[in-house]
Amino acid sequence: MIRDRGTIKWTAMMLPEHVKMLREHQDALDYGRKPELDEQKYEEFNETICFAMEENQALKFTYFEKGKVLVLIGYVHYMDEYKKELRVLNEEKRMHILKVTDIMDVEYT
Repeated sequence: MIRDRGTIKWTAMMLPEHVKMLREHQDALDYGRKPELDEQKYEEFNETICFAMEENQALKFTYFEKGKVLVLIGYVHYMDEYKKELRVLNEEKRMHILKVTDIMDVEYT
C-alpha cells in the first residue's frame, strides 16, 4: 500500500482560489453540528420521560445521529442512568437505544 501525504502533496500545485473553493465546499459538506443544551432542558426531558414511563405514554424523540436530525416515536422501556441511555420501543416493537446526550427534544404524541 502506498502511503503518501494525501492532499498536502497537491497543495503546492493549486491556486489560492482553488484552495478557497475547496474549503467552502468542505464546509458545505460538513455534517450538521449538534446544538448544545443546558441543564434545565435535560431536567425537563427527565420529568417528561419519567411521567411517560409511569403512565405508559408514547413520546416523540428528536435526536442527533451521525450529523442528521432524526425522529423516533415510541415508549420508553428502560432508562439506564449509568450509561446515560434510553431503551425505546417503537410502534413496530423494535428496540432503539438513544444516548441522552444525543436527544434534542422530547414531546408527548
